Amino acid sequence: MSRRLRVPSCICIFALLTTAGARADQATWEKYMEQVRVLRQRGAYADAEKAALAAVAEAEKSGHQDIDRAKTWNNLGTLYYDTGRYAEAEKQFHRAIDLWGKIGGAEPLEAAQGVNNLAVLYLKTGRLKEAEPLLLRVLEVREKTPGDDHRGIAEGLNNLAELYRAQGRYPEAEPFYRRAITIWENAFGPEHPKTATGLNNLAALLNAEGRYAEAEPQLKRALAIGEKTLSPDHPNIAAILNNLAELYFVQGRYGEAEPLYRRALAIKEKVLGPEHPDVATGLNNFAALYRVRHQYPESEALLRRALAIREKTLGTDHAETASSLNNLADLYRLEKRFADAEPLYRRALAIKEKALGPEHPDMATALNNVAELLRLEGRLSDAATMYQRAIAVWEKSLGPEHPAVATGLNNLAQIYAAEHAYAEAEAMLQRAVAIREKALGRDHPDLATPLKNLATVYHLESRYAAAEPLYQRALGLLEKNAGQSAEAAEVMGELADLYRLQHRNTEAEALYERLIPVQETLLGREHREVGGSLYLLADLYRQDGLYDKAEPLYRRSLAILEKEQPAQGAALARSLKTFAAMLRHMKRKPEAVALEARAKAILHGQAPG
Repeated sequence: MSRRLRVPSCICIFALLTTAGARADQATWEKYMEQVRVLRQRGAYADAEKAALAAVAEAEKSGHQDIDRAKTWNNLGTLYYDTGRYAEAEKQFHRAIDLWGKIGGAEPLEAAQGVNNLAVLYLKTGRLKEAEPLLLRVLEVREKTPGDDHRGIAEGLNNLAELYRAQGRYPEAEPFYRRAITIWENAFGPEHPKTATGLNNLAALLNAEGRYAEAEPQLKRALAIGEKTLSPDHPNIAAILNNLAELYFVQGRYGEAEPLYRRALAIKEKVLGPEHPDVATGLNNFAALYRVRHQYPESEALLRRALAIREKTLGTDHAETASSLNNLADLYRLEKRFADAEPLYRRALAIKEKALGPEHPDMATALNNVAELLRLEGRLSDAATMYQRAIAVWEKSLGPEHPAVATGLNNLAQIYAAEHAYAEAEAMLQRAVAIREKALGRDHPDLATPLKNLATVYHLESRYAAAEPLYQRALGLLEKNAGQSAEAAEVMGELADLYRLQHRNTEAEALYERLIPVQETLLGREHREVGGSLYLLADLYRQDGLYDKAEPLYRRSLAILEKEQPAQGAALARSLKTFAAMLRHMKRKPEAVALEARAKAILHGQAPG
């Protein structure tokens, strides 16, 4: 599993306003500052930056007050922040804050806004420990001088909640979000962009907690407000679209997610430019969609571009860079490119532990992903230790009934099953199924994995009556989603094997007849898994005396196995003997003798005569 840092929210960062009725010689400066405000509100950042630079030049002329320069530097910093130029933004924020400090306490709220902006920049760039004392300081100032409508308090609450969400401190974040929304609704009304910001951010938290049914109406209301009050290309619209798409994605509603992701990415590229960190988020999301549909080359290209953007704009040690590394490693793991995947997983793990601390839920994700790779490489003891660590972190940070816990339990259960500890595997998988049913509903495609794995445990224990309904239910869930045909084929094959072992040939034959065309589409007509299914179906036909149907399947299966020589030599020899036995029943002894001779030669390492 890969939990991605995919959900952007709206953090409150401020451009400062000029004071009405100022001196006449400030008219030019005020004009530029007003242009900055209007253009930034529209999302016209390039034009806003030109106006901000003109305002800086005007403010730095002799005769202007220090406070004018502080405001101007702060506003230029906000534009650099908006466009992802964080080092330049930080420099301007520090200049403004230092100057406000020299001026003294005449404008405490304006100075607090400058401190807020620096804190938000720290939050955006993953410097969470540096952000927290600044945000607490800003909230304290605003609560002492709240103003008539408490708007500043709402913004301080929202930003502190964003920090807590980024740290995985979800219970602390939620009441702050809800207080901020209430203040904004009272101050601006229920259909103001600020209200939409609060709803969007609360929904991002609910999504992270797996509370999907609660998150969806918040996001739909936020989107309706944004589309009514903002331009169609505003970045805040893109953030809400992305979050609603993410909500649909995690629920397996891929068809609903795709157009929202596409629209969000188009807005970001148009308004922010092709190398903005938020564009990387959009690219990552599309890549995830391609991955679940098994379009791996398309996914890899987007993930590589997203990684390059994040390394350039956020740095090589940022938590979001780690997420890009993790996602690219996930793709390589699915393609069985383990040597390519492991260094990326381990680099992501080191970054996240340093950036987020050892008990953050994203740290657990990184542990889980390294464990999954170790399991696939057969390093079961090391994998189990990492899975156990991941589960413990998820349980502590997200609660014992979060879907992420179910993922860890499902994965650890596979270790126990491989070591024949079936009772322990069964208990973990039953709990995983229960968690996902409660969090996602009985019809969610993510239920298919623990259902199938629990069925497999029963299958291995020859508890066929217990396994069968679980296989059937998993198959039904997977067949509803066109992007999961590979997973459906795997379940179909295991259920067919279950029927075969119980001598329920008619049911097994029907499943293999459905399975083989799916495998041919996914893997190609000459793949060894296709050959294996052809052989099993042929053997069922032989047992039922349907020799005419069995013969062409045996021949196709043998042709595929012969291409795998010598790796498949033993299997090829067994298949030749079985086919020969059928030919003897058909009174075709010379052909049978020839096949038996070939089988003997293969087993003795000789070329057949």
